[in-house]
Amino acid sequence: MRPARVAAVETLSPHFRLVDLEGKALRNVAWTTGQKVQISMGSGLSARTYTPMSWDANSGRTQMLTFAHGDGPGSRWARELSEGDTCRFFGPRRSLDLSGLESPMVLFGDETSFGLAAALRACPQADGAVHVFEASNVAESRQVAEAIGLGQTTLIERITGDAHLATAEAELSRLAASGAHFVLTGKASSIQHVSRALKAVGVVSSRVKTKAYWAQGKIGLD
Repeated sequence: MRPARVAAVETLSPHFRLVDLEGKALRNVAWTTGQKVQISMGSGLSARTYTPMSWDANSGRTQMLTFAHGDGPGSRWARELSEGDTCRFFGPRRSLDLSGLESPMVLFGDETSFGLAAALRACPQADGAVHVFEASNVAESRQVAEAIGLGQTTLIERITGDAHLATAEAELSRLAASGAHFVLTGKASSIQHVSRALKAVGVVSSRVKTKAYWAQGKIGLD
């Protein structure tokens, strides 16, 4: 595990905070977009996973976006974090391999995917990427998306029973006609829904990358 110091914390909204970590252990580290870090929650082997938005290996500094939902260890950690605090983490480690993808690119996901969307700005093949996100609070998510400089972003409000995914499937199917490559992230069941829709309109597997960050009632996905 690597030690780090919280260099800055910026509250963007009630549920989102930008966090900068710094330290000698972050210097001379090879990081690529899509990789993850796992932050120790300070009790046993409990850890929560985040996707760095950027990594400066020269100065030893990384930035990530935290999303606090519910009252689990990760949400409590994100809410209580203050400048000057210390933490320990694993990584960066492989999580989502973006090799082979081409422009135009579409990122599907939810609030847990915003950090990846920001990180993709540094990837040439993701230039002009389109984002399609399901969100519990569209107004708050739009505010955060604008604050971190995301480009074309479609936000779809979650509906009980996942009825809103029909809208997401229709939008992704429309974009598929342009030959887009897809990165599907976020909730496992939502990824399954839109994957089936893309397959139904003829999108081959080489144009799709998937990474489930979470699943209802399960712990351990990242």
